Amino acid sequence: MTIPSNILTLLAGVAITLVSLWYGQNHGLLPVAASSEATQVDNLFNLMMTIATALFLLIQGVLIFSAFKFRRQAGDLTDGPAFEDNIPLEIVWTAIPAVIVFILAVYSFEIYNAMGGLDPVNSRDPGPTVTAIAEPNTLVAFNPDGELALGIGVSPEDPAQQALAPLEVNVQGLQYAWIFTYPDTGIVTGDMHIPANRPVELNISAADVLHAFWLPEFRLKQDAIPGRVTKLVFTATRLGEYPIVCAELCGAYHGAMKSQLYVQTLEDYQQWQQENSPEQAENTEEIALNPAELSPGQFLAPYAAEAGISAKTLEAIP
Repeated sequence: MTIPSNILTLLAGVAITLVSLWYGQNHGLLPVAASSEATQVDNLFNLMMTIATALFLLIQGVLIFSAFKFRRQAGDLTDGPAFEDNIPLEIVWTAIPAVIVFILAVYSFEIYNAMGGLDPVNSRDPGPTVTAIAEPNTLVAFNPDGELALGIGVSPEDPAQQALAPLEVNVQGLQYAWIFTYPDTGIVTGDMHIPANRPVELNISAADVLHAFWLPEFRLKQDAIPGRVTKLVFTATRLGEYPIVCAELCGAYHGAMKSQLYVQTLEDYQQWQQENSPEQAENTEEIALNPAELSPGQFLAPYAAEAGISAKTLEAIP
């Protein structure tokens, strides 16, 4: 019994659809999702993988089928039939990708808007000024109402985030480290600690060159730009330790510019605050210096003993 071609086409379409839907949700290409924003980004990526898998199976399936079905038979030395333009076919294979791209564009725009990408300024308190770094180790203030803000802010569609005050952390990138400052406690540290299930607002800046603050498990990346502040607001949903990576080539040791983000329970985070706040209050030693602002004597002081330079020699150096 011969199965009609339309039935075979239907069965092939159903099989491709089922395989694509399964693989789109089970591809295993992404790291764990550790934030509420990551879930939205993953949904978009899964849709793209579903569509890509369906197109791959369809196109490759047609190529393989055609290679066997229309292969040259033994002893056949004639030319194949000549085909001219097929206008309906060209319209179809142009319209389908256009529709797919349009759907993905609208969907990605809605996700970006839901994450607060179109409203990066903190909508709860737009009036006060925000500090920005105009020169290394120099803070200036500007009004966010008078200047376009960059980044991911508090989502206008998420009243829960607007109702709960976010934890504010100032992030400064410099060659080749990340420095985190907690304005409410005065803690300054080389890694970041945050509580789970509470919005976190990062004010990101750069002291020297362009950097990029990247959290792979959070599906978030934001440029650190010299001379201004960019925003990044997110909510961690998974306890654990996650890498913080610079994703912008920033110099010879760019690959070593890494830190860690610790997502903790509220109790553990409060304990970390208590353990570090007094230490930071008592320790006035600078953790990062700009060599350009040091005199030769100040620059050489930490290496004096190793280089055999006496204290009198250092004092004589202007």
